[in-house]
Amino acid sequence: MSSTLAKIAEIEAELLDLPGIIEGAKDGKGRGRQVIAVARTCNLILIVLDVLKPLGHKKIIENELEGFGIRLNSKPPNIGFKKKDKGGINLTATCPQSELDAETVKSILAEYKIHNADVTLRSDATADDLIDVVEGNRVYIPCIYVLNKIDQISIEELDIIYKVPHCVPISAHHRWNFDDLLEKIWDYLKLVRIYTKPKGQLPDYTSPVVLPYSRTTVEDFCMKIHKNLIKEFKYALVWGLSVKHNPQKVGKDHTLEDEDVIQIVKK
Repeated sequence: MSSTLAKIAEIEAELLDLPGIIEGAKDGKGRGRQVIAVARTCNLILIVLDVLKPLGHKKIIENELEGFGIRLNSKPPNIGFKKKDKGGINLTATCPQSELDAETVKSILAEYKIHNADVTLRSDATADDLIDVVEGNRVYIPCIYVLNKIDQISIEELDIIYKVPHCVPISAHHRWNFDDLLEKIWDYLKLVRIYTKPKGQLPDYTSPVVLPYSRTTVEDFCMKIHKNLIKEFKYALVWGLSVKHNPQKVGKDHTLEDEDVIQIVKK
């Protein structure tokens, strides 16, 4: 078993094989709405394409997912938006804008019957970015494009594919390049494994507590175990890459690293 496969097996990842998405799926064609609704709940999407004709299928699938509020390999727009009762539209931009100005923002918000709001643009934003923020039902999910049937293309073509962002070429028939795919899956999931150590016992390396990379403080760890644990929290002892000494006494705001070991001391 490869080290990456062992990591994925350790976190008990669930793989959902969804029916193929066809053109018009976002409008309900081919039970597309049910399929895409499941995709919205995932931590990572793999889009499997035929390497001999990838671009047409890729565009169709992306359009259908986007039409259902899924944004692939992108971050939420850095836009502050707050509706209010009066005062009109107040626009603040902290950096130069190439597309949005006060009139454009007012026009977009008027389409949603919003005439009083504070809008803060913290990056060079587009009209689509503002619409996404106003509608508020978008999800931002990492995606890997899995290009299958590489046994039917040349080495030169394979070299070009390797340079395409977010893509992994494979051959399902010959089981080629599965290790690269697993490595990319692990990287895109951005998960952190934390092992627990009961007082006076050895660490439990069989069942890690898995946290998303964006929420890895000791407090996040406690909340994942039980929300009452943080109320009883006194301090924690941590072994691993996040500390200078093993063990090190830390508070609830300490940020944990992958494969750290933690022991919670209660009040």
